[in-house]
Parts: sequence; C-alpha cells; structure tokens
Amino acid sequence: MGKKTLGGHDRARTVLAQEAARIIIEQGIEDFRIAKNKAAERLGLKNCGSLPCNTEIQTAISEYLQLFGQESHFDRQSELRRTALAAMDLLAPFKPRLVGPVLDGTAAPNSPINLHVFSDTAEMVAMKLDAVGLRYQVYERRLKSRRDRTEAFLGYCFQQGDLSIEATVFPITGMRQAPISSINGRPMKRANHAAVCKLLKKDHPTG
Repeated sequence: MGKKTLGGHDRARTVLAQEAARIIIEQGIEDFRIAKNKAAERLGLKNCGSLPCNTEIQTAISEYLQLFGQESHFDRQSELRRTALAAMDLLAPFKPRLVGPVLDGTAAPNSPINLHVFSDTAEMVAMKLDAVGLRYQVYERRLKSRRDRTEAFLGYCFQQGDLSIEATVFPITGMRQAPISSINGRPMKRANHAAVCKLLKKDHPTG
C-alpha cells in the first residue's frame, strides 16, 4: 500500500500540537489544556474540530527540543537532573522519586523539578524543610488514581539553588501505585535516586 498523506484535519492537529509545544517551552506553561487553547486561538483554528491529545503534544515537545537548541537543552537537562539528585538527598527519609518532564527529558527551560515523596503526614516533610532552613510554599495537587478517582495531595515548593522543586506528598502506601498521567493515561513513570544517577551517566558517559 502507498504511504497515506495527512488530510486537512490531521494537518491542523499536527500544526496545533507543534504550536502548543512551542508555547509550553517558550512561555513555561505547564497545563497542556491551556497551551492547546492558546495555540488554537493564535492560529485561528478553534473551530477546526478536536484538538490534539496530550500525547501528540508531548511528541511535538520532544521534536521541538531536538530541532531547536539541542545542545543547550542537553546541558539544561543534566543540570536539572543533578539538582533533582541534591533535592532527593535532602528528602531521603521520604523515599523521593523523580517524575515528569525532568525525568523523561522534555523539560522546558523554566520547568520545575517534580518529586513524589512518601510520609505518614505531609507535616513531617514541612518539618524537614524547616529544620534545614528552607522557605517553601504549600500547594495542593489533584491527581487521578488507578480507580479513576481524583484525589488531592499537599505539596511543598522550594528552591534548590536557583531551580524550583515541587515535592508532592503521598501516603507511604502510595509508593506501590503511581497516579495516572494526564498525558498518556498510564501510571506515571517514577525514578529513585539510583535510576536518576544512571540517567546522568548516560548524559555524560565519559564523566
């Protein structure tokens, strides 16, 4: 069979995904829905039909980073992962796991470093940050469980050097089951300290 060409609707979805990816990277927007709507409005395609799914946008982000500023992105990715390790050392009593764009290599220049930490109470994490003299802001994040139920989790945003860390607190039992990714509908990928070290070695195989 010959190779199929994209129809007008598919082309519009591709262009929208590419524009949403550019907005996410250049404007530091984390919410894919907001980026999609901004892209559709900017391109005059709000009535073109269904918007691209989050997986399409994630792919477009990866392609954008490969095409533009690949070397600077690679350096930034390594810096973010090194900082993630430092934050994971700090929060070691809470078995931290790296998640999100810094883990999968699609972090924008001003993306926060997302960690999942595990504790009997969120206040224990706050006490640790207080003990080392770190100022922080409390936030609430709503995440979907495997049972298709949305739950609210407290988290703490603080600075590690000049980078932002977001540590979302789960009960200790939450270590067994990651929440559902809003991008692909599967359990979020999580990486422990050793796994992040391996990623850094791949970033710098001769280092």
